[in-house]
Amino acid sequence: MSIPTTRIKELREQTGAGIMECRNALLEAEGDTGRALKILEERKLLKVQKKASRSANQGIIEAYIHTGGRIGAMVEVNCESDFVARTDEFKELAHNLAMQIAAQDPQCLSRDKIPEGANIEPESACLLLQAYIKDPEKTVQDVIAETIAKVGENIKVSRFARFELGS
Repeated sequence: MSIPTTRIKELREQTGAGIMECRNALLEAEGDTGRALKILEERKLLKVQKKASRSANQGIIEAYIHTGGRIGAMVEVNCESDFVARTDEFKELAHNLAMQIAAQDPQCLSRDKIPEGANIEPESACLLLQAYIKDPEKTVQDVIAETIAKVGENIKVSRFARFELGS
């Protein structure tokens, strides 16, 4: 079966997956774009799970100050190599995470970091479980997983801080 390059390009733009991954998914799905999307999604999750145990001790610290200078946030985002830490995708992720923290004021990183006895809603209080501000259909963890699939390395948020004037 022959897959037109325009279909491969469209799928690549939708998913951010590599050209050969898109081509192979379309071949496996016999040209059905919907099925190819599901195939790529399953493969992305497998890639992310494989990379989760790898050490991530490189990265960057990103700061964001909201307009007016009354709210700011800092976040440490780690990856496996300094090469990936310098990529545009990684820097954009770190910047967007800092904006997320400034906008949503998370109290903890993940569900397992909630203090015992705390009466908080995990989906709003935990950074990784929050709806992503740029696409509420996704969680912050989903966006990180997409970036892991794009750059091919494990990515972790180590810590963050949010500052608000007068609080």
